[in-house]
Amino acid sequence: MTEAYIFEAERRDLAMVAREMFNRKNTNVAGGNISVKVTAPRDINYGSVHVKKDHQYLIMTPTFMSEAWFGKLSGAQILVVDLESGQQIDGVGRLTREINMHIGAYEANPGIKVVYHSHAEESMFWATIGQDMPNVTEITAVNQTLGKIKCLPYKEACSQELADQVHASLLSLGDDALENIFLLNSHGVLITCTDLHEATRILETVEWNAKIAYQETIFKSLGLIKQYQSCGKNSDAFLD
Repeated sequence: MTEAYIFEAERRDLAMVAREMFNRKNTNVAGGNISVKVTAPRDINYGSVHVKKDHQYLIMTPTFMSEAWFGKLSGAQILVVDLESGQQIDGVGRLTREINMHIGAYEANPGIKVVYHSHAEESMFWATIGQDMPNVTEITAVNQTLGKIKCLPYKEACSQELADQVHASLLSLGDDALENIFLLNSHGVLITCTDLHEATRILETVEWNAKIAYQETIFKSLGLIKQYQSCGKNSDAFLD
């Protein structure tokens, strides 16, 4: 079957994920954006648009994904961006100003295939107080090798300073950047991953962890528990 537009299957899939991110309240109407790195399998012409074999592109949600469309995007609304130049070559809508953060993340490690940014409600609590999130649930502490859920120092949204900080922080992780989540101080979360649906799972499981960690913190402050509880142990090790 001939595709109606460039990377049709991948763009339809990303549109579906963006819609579910909004519907499941993993972002809000203030924004959020997702990009996926794709490689053209061959030289293809779609009207005036040409994609080059083995060249890397991003498919990416447009700006105002949440504000204007409440996450209800079609595949054709997903943008196609030349990763090398940063220029939009296809898609209905405009490129987000946070493209610099996405490109900074991809440049930190060539193995990163997905950059997933949202304003997730429970995680935003930890991000807003500028504190690393205690990692207490089994799926985040053990089954996913996320380690410490680190909050980066505050940098203004969409700024080059934020993009540079994300790049440097991911670079310092080496291959751990291939499955990672950062809290962006007062801004939200940033996930880097090798698969779009795996990134979605990381976001949702970390959201549950954020809520449970908040409740455990309340219990600690009330003296009902002495330490964070996780995997059958009394330990603060999950903060390390």
